Amino acid sequence: MLDDRKLAVLRAIVEDYVSTNEPVGSKALAERHNLKVSPATVRNDMAALEEDGYITQPHTSAGRVPTDKGYRLFVDRLSQVKPLSGAERRAIETFLAGAVDLDDVVTRTVRLLAQLTRQVAVVQYPTLTRSTVRHVELVPLSERRVMLVLITNTGRVEQRVIELPEVVEDTRIAHLRAVLNSCLDGCGLSSVPEQVADLPERLPVEDRPVVATILSVLLETLVERHDEKIVFAGAANLAGADFTTGLRDVLEALEEQVVLMRLLGETSPDIPSALTVRIGSENPYLHGTSIVATGYGSGDKQLARLGVLGPTRMDYPVTMGAVRAVARYVSQILAAS
Repeated sequence: MLDDRKLAVLRAIVEDYVSTNEPVGSKALAERHNLKVSPATVRNDMAALEEDGYITQPHTSAGRVPTDKGYRLFVDRLSQVKPLSGAERRAIETFLAGAVDLDDVVTRTVRLLAQLTRQVAVVQYPTLTRSTVRHVELVPLSERRVMLVLITNTGRVEQRVIELPEVVEDTRIAHLRAVLNSCLDGCGLSSVPEQVADLPERLPVEDRPVVATILSVLLETLVERHDEKIVFAGAANLAGADFTTGLRDVLEALEEQVVLMRLLGETSPDIPSALTVRIGSENPYLHGTSIVATGYGSGDKQLARLGVLGPTRMDYPVTMGAVRAVARYVSQILAAS
């Protein structure tokens, strides 16, 4: 375990290296930071930090840079995550509050995170299987055609046009709409098949063919939308970033939805809403990157995850503060929608 003085030296090295992207020397460290010790003591502390694997010397004549282990200790010992300014918080709230639906919320969120952190922002869509039914609407389009609209508690809207097996009057459509909502209101989408399994048998014989057709389309919609979806933004922020794995590997990972899902999944802790940081070799699929992520959702239910991906040389206090704040605002918006 490092003593407070060595921790202060490590913290100063990380801050300087993140700021300058240049190896940090003992003389510069002593001059720029009020460490209250002599340069010789700083050199001794740096030698001890290097021996313990927290910093390394990239070249013989160069200063020191943090290792993954050094970044890990820096993050674990952060006294506080840098809070956003009042102006930043108001800007986030205003920007996200203007969203008109879930797709707009996700699009705005990923753009906002990329701008705030200057990293690649990644947002996972809430999956339908984690959602519940808020409302089912049947909109008559013609005598034998209706539009099925499924609205979830996360604000997601699914629409399908259905060709009915017979002519159906608007009054019957209204009755079927009421029956569906009575049966499915608040039902988890993963439980919908079980919930509607015997619904046709509970209705008059003349309504059964129409209901069976509507339910068939409803269940097909749930199956089609089962796969999770990832959206990212800020790839241009990778220009000039120093990745030990190479920029090509990072770009290929961004193109692969499965890889991004795994990267976010690896950051999922026992408490979904907790802010988690995976650094360098801690990421099994992309060793040269760091990922800061957290869960978001409505109320106590975490629906999905969001975060940023970037090089290990990252401003962790700022990035962690931005990810946490944006997740909180997105959760509030979904809860109120």
